[in-house]
Amino acid sequence: MQVLAEQPLLISLMVGLIGGALLYGWTQTGKRAAAILGLVFLLLVPAVWIISSMMVTDREQIEAIIYQAAAAVEANDHEAALQYIADPQAKAQAAQELPNYIFSLARVNRIRSIVMIEGSYPPQADVDMSVKVDVSSKRGGIRDMRVPRRLLLQFEKGSDDQWKIVKYEHMPIAGGPDQFSTGN
Repeated sequence: MQVLAEQPLLISLMVGLIGGALLYGWTQTGKRAAAILGLVFLLLVPAVWIISSMMVTDREQIEAIIYQAAAAVEANDHEAALQYIADPQAKAQAAQELPNYIFSLARVNRIRSIVMIEGSYPPQADVDMSVKVDVSSKRGGIRDMRVPRRLLLQFEKGSDDQWKIVKYEHMPIAGGPDQFSTGN
């Protein structure tokens, strides 16, 4: 089902090819069963897209949380941003960092990967992404500075079926950690 939800084009192409092959077989043999099956397979193509649009995969849930958290950071709504973090240590780290800054922009540039960790219980996923923020320091040392960062997140699915961040680290886009990098 995961493949159906995440790759509807691939599935619909396969179903369409089977339907087309059956209809071609009907034109060659004249067997009515091939024509009926071919039409059924062709009618399944829109069904694939409808089912795909109705399903929300774990990756899609994680991606939605990432964009919601970025919107909360951009709005300087620290409480809303912290609600996506489950681990007490990571939440304390974020609660300590966020109030030091005023964000005028917080955007996800690119989600490089969302990797589901096979065999983990509860289910976990690692996310590697790049973000950019326009940030000012509350102390006044930094004013509307554009800062691109690489963000590494680890998500865990709770007993309530909600994905939460249990670990996060930010660092420069290229290279290793700098004086502003975090990790826990």
